[in-house]
Amino acid sequence: MKVMGILNVTPDSFSDGGLHHGFEAAVAHGRALFDQGADWVDVGGESTRPGAAPVDPTEEHDRVVRVVRALSPHGPVSVDTRRASVARAAIDAGATLINDVSGGADPAMLPFAAAAECGIVLMHMRGEPDTMQRLAVYDDVCADVWSALDQRTAAAEAAGVRKDRIVVDPGIGFAKTGAHNLALLRDLPRRTPGRSVLIGASRKRFIGELTGQPNAADRLEGSLAVALHARDAGAALIRVHDVAATVRALRVWEAIR
Repeated sequence: MKVMGILNVTPDSFSDGGLHHGFEAAVAHGRALFDQGADWVDVGGESTRPGAAPVDPTEEHDRVVRVVRALSPHGPVSVDTRRASVARAAIDAGATLINDVSGGADPAMLPFAAAAECGIVLMHMRGEPDTMQRLAVYDDVCADVWSALDQRTAAAEAAGVRKDRIVVDPGIGFAKTGAHNLALLRDLPRRTPGRSVLIGASRKRFIGELTGQPNAADRLEGSLAVALHARDAGAALIRVHDVAATVRALRVWEAIR
């Protein structure tokens, strides 16, 4: 399983409060994530935490593209964006993977990914970050989420994206309750065969609820538990804040296996 390190180039991230918002701080942290063993560094310029307001596309572009250009010589870089215009600029700057929490909702996103011959992560989310938690109602959360992801995968293939370049993400915490998140994680072993799956649960609220840790930075142990479960369930990628600890935990898990 590959480890994707999170680099939030935003002033309002739920987990680090804008710690890496400035250009120099962002590049230094991205390089540190590579040094810690990250297989990818995922650069995002728009917070998508519950309740977050949209960011102007020009501001998102300005936050992200310089950082991608500076980091891409040091290792594989992905861009965390819902906008095809930002994805295009980031790919031009050296990124090779798009991480789209909207699942390719921008009409230009999937055709661009096909033309650029880059990878794309399609995540499940309902609504927008500021409305999504009001839409966390499902008949069967596992069936509904994976049916929606299969539809987005089909749309990507129809747009010309090769199947081996598509990764899907059930969107832990995005329009999901804590019970929904746990159900999706329990169900994961049934869903990974035949798919490349990314799990992004690092430091999320449901982990804090389970462990009694209201501060996101204090949720390491629960995040590691999810990472090891995801590896055991066959996930291809785990997206995390704590790269060094995750890499070490996976190394021990692999040795035991």
